[in-house]
Amino acid sequence: MEGEKFRENYRLVADFSGTEPKVTDLERFRSKYLSKALQDLLFHEDPHVRKSSFFLIRAAFEASGAWSASIEPLYRAIGRGEEKGFTVPAINIRGLTYETARAVFRAIRAIDGGPVIFELAKSEIGYTGQRPMEYAGLVMAAAVGENIQGPVFIQGDHYQVNASRFREAPEKEIEELKFLIQESLDAGYRNIDIDASTLVRLEPRDLREQQKENGRITAQLTHFVRQISTGIDKDKNCTVSVGGEIGEVGKDNSTPAELEAFMEVFQDHLSRLGARETGISKISVQTGTSHGGVPLADGSIKKVALDFEVLEELSRIARDKYRMGGAVQHGASTLPEELFDRFPRVGTLEIHLATGFQNLVLDHPLFPRDLYQRAVDYLKEAHKKEWKDGETEEQFVYKNRKRIFGPFKKDLSLLPETVVKGIMQSMEERFVLIFKKLGLTGTRSVIDRHFPGGA
Repeated sequence: MEGEKFRENYRLVADFSGTEPKVTDLERFRSKYLSKALQDLLFHEDPHVRKSSFFLIRAAFEASGAWSASIEPLYRAIGRGEEKGFTVPAINIRGLTYETARAVFRAIRAIDGGPVIFELAKSEIGYTGQRPMEYAGLVMAAAVGENIQGPVFIQGDHYQVNASRFREAPEKEIEELKFLIQESLDAGYRNIDIDASTLVRLEPRDLREQQKENGRITAQLTHFVRQISTGIDKDKNCTVSVGGEIGEVGKDNSTPAELEAFMEVFQDHLSRLGARETGISKISVQTGTSHGGVPLADGSIKKVALDFEVLEELSRIARDKYRMGGAVQHGASTLPEELFDRFPRVGTLEIHLATGFQNLVLDHPLFPRDLYQRAVDYLKEAHKKEWKDGETEEQFVYKNRKRIFGPFKKDLSLLPETVVKGIMQSMEERFVLIFKKLGLTGTRSVIDRHFPGGA
């Protein structure tokens, strides 16, 4: 019954006679039906309607000349020395996802920029209430809204092995990760970052022993990605981009010797699986940052001593020895803006940005203070067990307010248009500033070279 009603609601702009819908009037869908499709995707009580809405949005996305792409061709070109001079931003969007993604698209277009990644971490899926289908659908809808043509990069970030659960039931933990990877690829993700760095053991003196489980599990999951994605997007000749990680963010800085030990273990295990396939195209490392920054008692963020020399050396080794695109920097969005132009100068391949943009939304002068206070009250009650001894309220709230985006998703969707517009204007300006510092001005030609078929 709900399916029939759904088809009737969109019959003027879509054909539902096939296995998946086809959009027959893209401009009318964009101007008159997109907002309704978004509401169905986000809030309809029937999961089948939410899924149908995703397929409809994806059909409009593809009809507009866009496609969900793997960034693999570009990263391999960088590894071969064919492209350089910029760092690719990977942006985690925890709330107001559709509106924020539109601001990203506008910002990159304003500077004639090229590659930018939309991503969501495994941990963020839970507290933002965004499964891969919803997140991918919102990014695709934003591309439709901004009339984007060409590749759009959507990534699963920190698909991380939980070390304690792995110790208790390793097969179950890996099967759950495989399920998430499959779910993500089905939703249109074409980039997956595997994080088994939680399994690194520092007790053995031998670095290969330290990285043994990290390399083995990363190889196993990389092989799984290759198995289930063979022939995916045949018309685009897609190879899903896979990343690995050698140093858990917030822990000790990574070293060149650790990178080489990890790669030896990883390549050995990939070979044992009988795999003669593409390995990882990038490596995430630790250089002194932490996710979200470290809040001090007065609510300010602790200054970070980021080791750019280590980042430069690890990127060089990744390219020269393993033909990867380079090293990936996590936990960077709360860094001082004067540091951002250093990342492309030292050859950083990719930089992950999340909390700084979350802060811009929640601390914006236009964000309703009554809504914010309700969110804080919710945190103090629902997550009071996470309030550590010695923490001030400011520290507790800062570390945990990322958890409000799921429970308050409906409230955020009801913000007045003038409020959302003002916040997104500030967001867009921030994106433009950071994208310029990352060397993205005029890089649209890079996309045209490596992803034929775009505008």
